[in-house]
Amino acid sequence: MNKAQFIAYLAPQFGDSKKEAARAVEVVFDAIVRNISKGDDVMINDFGKFKKVDRPARKGRNPFTGESIQIKASKKVRFLPAKGLKEVISGARKLGAAPTPPAKAAPAKAVKKAGKAKKVARKPAKKAKKSKRR
Repeated sequence: MNKAQFIAYLAPQFGDSKKEAARAVEVVFDAIVRNISKGDDVMINDFGKFKKVDRPARKGRNPFTGESIQIKASKKVRFLPAKGLKEVISGARKLGAAPTPPAKAAPAKAVKKAGKAKKVARKPAKKAKKSKRR
């Protein structure tokens, strides 16, 4: 599932508004990214934990040439799934029913505006030409 599909999946929860669903997705992703970049862990119950991990510099090997190379230190994001997610994936626990979208309110009756009706100019229908036979 990509981001657009995720937004389309969430749209019914926001009254079929893809704009509102996209905004919600952007806000959630932004909050996760900002907190991880600060060094804070982001833990979502029954889903998992996102955390920033420092990887030290190390020696590696170029697979084509076999030459030893130095790999510099870096920072990565690690996701650790929660116990609840692991149980659902393994089949040990059944996933509950998906949340249902809120009921839509009945549309208000259309109110006609008072005023003059617009006249539509119509062209007279063309008569079919009679063919002359001799």
